[in-house]
Amino acid sequence: MSMTFDECLAPRDLRMMPKLADHVMDQLQLSGRLYVITGASGGIGRAVAEGLAEGGANVVNASRSVGPQWNEWAAKLAERCQVTVVNSQCDVTDMTQIQVLLTGIRQRFGRIDGFVANAGVAIPKPIMEQTLDEYHTQMNVNVHGVFYCAKSIGPIFKEQGFGNFIITGSISGRVVTVPVDHTTYNTTKAAVIHLGRSLAREWRGFARVNIVSPGYINTAMSTCPASIHEACRMAAMGRQGDVKELKGIFTFLASDASSFVTGAEFTVDGGYTLT
Repeated sequence: MSMTFDECLAPRDLRMMPKLADHVMDQLQLSGRLYVITGASGGIGRAVAEGLAEGGANVVNASRSVGPQWNEWAAKLAERCQVTVVNSQCDVTDMTQIQVLLTGIRQRFGRIDGFVANAGVAIPKPIMEQTLDEYHTQMNVNVHGVFYCAKSIGPIFKEQGFGNFIITGSISGRVVTVPVDHTTYNTTKAAVIHLGRSLAREWRGFARVNIVSPGYINTAMSTCPASIHEACRMAAMGRQGDVKELKGIFTFLASDASSFVTGAEFTVDGGYTLT
């Protein structure tokens, strides 16, 4: 916001800096914190859950699908990291399910330190071939789902006086990537990137909000030959990324090491947007 010099001289209330550890590795520790991750049954969401648990956080993984293999993975993660890992079935397109989930978490843990709105879906078709149902499916999960999560967790963060909201965006929300059949997906990611920036201002008194925008990552959403070839052609590093290469940025944003970071978008794309 532009201001006159005289307006800049007007005194402002100074908010206190949070108490931080001196050592940066201590700042990155998440011990005793509780994070909720949506879309955590596989892909990026599962890697985020692993990263936060490895940092010492207790995690609640939410997904529409549950199964023995997912629960077995959670049990092994909890044992390896000596934290609590809970898997819960939740459809982010149903706000009531989100609110029930969060109520149960607060009753069990007493607090929710952060929320990673990661659930997403892509139906790659040119817009003239895509059905309205396919369009609405992507909008409902990728946009409305993030909005519902924010609207549900926001009052909890405000009541607590603290909170951390992280959105999984995509470079496709800022650049038109090829293949050219991702128009609807690109649109959804552009929406949530701007939603995150707006929320950072709206919630500035009690919570931080940031966005991580991956490029081509080797997940079930990027296994087609066109995606692989496009990553090799356009990314400066000449390959797709691995989900493990996203653990660090999410852990950083979830920790005190990023205490002065809000409203920011972090691109992790192997240099795709450089070219």
